[in-house]
This record gives sequence, structure tokens and C-alpha cells, in this order.
Amino acid sequence: MVKVGGQNIPWYEKMTVADLLNDINDPYNYVVVRINNKYISRPDFKKTLVPNNCQVFLIPMISGG
Repeated sequence: MVKVGGQNIPWYEKMTVADLLNDINDPYNYVVVRINNKYISRPDFKKTLVPNNCQVFLIPMISGG
């Protein structure tokens, strides 16, 4: 299992960050996620594996003035 925002998501072998984001069907276009204590940026989503029993934090980019 992978915990994303308090929700448990089934984990599978070779799951990438891109796979996870697709599986949760969240329409937001994240540019950074945090897996446990490691930050991953969008260019690495397709090649970064998600470990089993981890916590994933979806970090929205906020701008304003």
C-alpha cells in the first residue's frame, strides 16, 4: 500500500510516480511530489519508482502576489 493524502492506494511492482498519479485520477497537474522525505520533480515522474509502504505528499505549486 501507498498512503496518499490519508488514502491508501494499492501498490504494485515497478509503480512509478507517473503511474501513481494516473491511478489516483487527480486532475491537478503536479510539478513536485514528496515520497517520504525525498522530493521528486515532474521530469523524473516516469522514471522514479514508488516504494511499497511509503507516504506520498502531493505538493501543488501556488503563485500569487
